[in-house]
Amino acid sequence: MYEPIRTKSVHATSDDADFPHRSREDELKIQLSGHLSALLAVTDELGLDEAAEAIAGQIGRLRGAPPARHAGLSGADPAALHRRALALAGRALVVAASRADTAAAILAAERMDAHTAALAEPLPDRSGPGQNHLPDRNLPGRKSPDQRLVGAH
Repeated sequence: MYEPIRTKSVHATSDDADFPHRSREDELKIQLSGHLSALLAVTDELGLDEAAEAIAGQIGRLRGAPPARHAGLSGADPAALHRRALALAGRALVVAASRADTAAAILAAERMDAHTAALAEPLPDRSGPGQNHLPDRNLPGRKSPDQRLVGAH
C-alpha cells in the first residue's frame, strides 16, 4: 500500500557524524573559563591586582595557557563594576560546583564575598557635616509612634 522509504531520513541520529562532539566536562570547562575570563577583565579594571592574578592562575589551569589580559579601561562607575563582578563570580561558582572544581569554587566564593563587601561600604556623605538623610521623627505635624489613628490596628 505504501512505497518503502529509499533515502536516509534527515532526522535520523548517527553516532558516526562528521563533526566533533565535546563531553559535558569539556563544555563546563569552557564555560567556567569564559566566566572567569570576564571576571578577570572586570577585576583588572577595578585595579585588584592580587585577585586578578589568582583568577588568571585558574584560567591558565583550565585552558593550559595564560589568559590574554586587556588593558583598556571603560571608566565605568566602580559600584557598577562590583555588581558586574559579583554576578560573574556567582555564575563561575555555579559552573565550578557543577564540575566539582573545588579550587575554582573557592576562588569564586571569595570574589563574591569581596564584591559584596565592596558594595556594602557606605558612600561618602556629600551633604555636608551634620547633615542627616533620615527623616526626623519629631518634626511638627508628624505623628509619634504612640499616637494612633482611630480605627488603625
